[in-house]
Amino acid sequence: MIEAVLGVTVPIFLIVAVGYVYGRFHADGIDFVNRINLTLFIPPLLFFVLSEKIPADLAWGGIVIGAAIVVIGSGLLAWPVARLLSMPVKALVPTAMMNNCGNLGLPLTLLAFGEAALPLAVVTFVVYVALHFTVGIWLVSGRLDLKLRVRNPIVIATALGFGFYLTGLHAPAMILPGIEMLSQVAIPLMLVALGVRLTEVDLEHWRIGLIGAALAPATGIVCALAAIWLLDLDTVTAGVLLLFGALPPAVMNYLIAERYDASPAEVATIVSFGNIAALAVIPAVLFFIL
Repeated sequence: MIEAVLGVTVPIFLIVAVGYVYGRFHADGIDFVNRINLTLFIPPLLFFVLSEKIPADLAWGGIVIGAAIVVIGSGLLAWPVARLLSMPVKALVPTAMMNNCGNLGLPLTLLAFGEAALPLAVVTFVVYVALHFTVGIWLVSGRLDLKLRVRNPIVIATALGFGFYLTGLHAPAMILPGIEMLSQVAIPLMLVALGVRLTEVDLEHWRIGLIGAALAPATGIVCALAAIWLLDLDTVTAGVLLLFGALPPAVMNYLIAERYDASPAEVATIVSFGNIAALAVIPAVLFFIL
C-alpha cells in the first residue's frame, strides 16, 4: 500500500520540486508561462479529452453533481468559520471552494486510477472551472464578469469539447495529433508552475495561511464523503471525488483576488501554505483510497 501511494505522489512532487528549484535560482517569475499554459495547452487538453476520450456510456452525471456539492458545500462550511474568526470572507471562502484540480487533480488521478479515470477527472475539473468563473468571481467581486467567461480559452475549449462529444463529432484526423501533442504539455507545465509559485511564500499572514491550508481539504473531504453517500457513487468515481476534495487551494484564487483587489496577500499565503500542506494531506488520503 505504501509503495502504491509513493508511486502516485513521488512523480508529482518531484516535478513540483523541479519547479521550486528553478524558481529559487531564476527570479523571472512564472506568470508568462502560466498565461501560455492557460491559453495554449490546457484548452487543447480539455477539448481532446472531452471530445475524444470520454466513453459514450460514461455515467458522468454523478461526478458532476458530486463535484458541485463539494465546491458549494465547502463554501457554506467555510463561511461561518471566516465570520467566527473575524477573517476576510473573500480570502477564506473562495480558497476553500476552488482547489488545485488542474495542477494536482489531473496528474494524481492519472497515476492513481489510470487513463480510464481521466475523463472523470476532466469532467470534475470542468465543473470546478465553471463554478470558479461564476460563483468564485461573484464572491470576490460582487458581480459576474461575463466578458471574462466568454473570452476565456478554457471556457471556449470546454464548450467545444462537450459540443463535439454530444453530437458525435471529431476533429479532423490531420490536426488531431497536433491537438493531442499540445494537450500533453499542460499537466507537467502546471506542476512546474506550482513549484515556482511555492518560492513566493509570505510569512506575514501566517495565521490565515495555516487556517486556510487546513480548511480547504477539511471542508472538501467532508463534502466529498457526503456526496459519495448521497449519490451512492461507484468505487472509482468516489475515489476521484474524494481525491479532488482533499486538494489544496488553486493558484487561480490568487490571480482572481489580485484582479479584483480582494485580500490578494492573504489569498497568496493561503495558496502557498495549502500546497505545502498537501505534501502530507494527499498521501494520507491516497493511502485511504487505494
